[in-house]
Amino acid sequence: QVQLVESGGGSVQTGGSLRLSCAASGRTFSSYTMAWFRQAPGKEREFVARISWSSSSIGYADSLKGRFTISRDNAKNTVYLQMNSLKPEDTAVYYCAARSGIGYAATPTQYDYWGQGTQVTVSS
Repeated sequence: QVQLVESGGGSVQTGGSLRLSCAASGRTFSSYTMAWFRQAPGKEREFVARISWSSSSIGYADSLKGRFTISRDNAKNTVYLQMNSLKPEDTAVYYCAARSGIGYAATPTQYDYWGQGTQVTVSS
């Protein structure tokens, strides 16, 4: 079993930045595709970004390109999400997810492991 723990959430004003971290357990972490999703109250869980085990394939939700950056450090068993130019619409609980397959999925049902989530709040 893989356990994921997110951190780095908080409250910022519009235009601010946050860096989220996801710490993963297990010595096989480097073989997993990782992703970030977010979910606002009353809305479906939404894809944010994904990254392959080697970081050779990276994808983002179209609306977030240029503002968010996903990266990973397999030696540290950690995935990051750098969020810049934050907007109130970015307010949500952000979740880290992992899957053992080699595909680059962007839907929640395709991921096997999930963190507990970390709250991000952006005020005007």
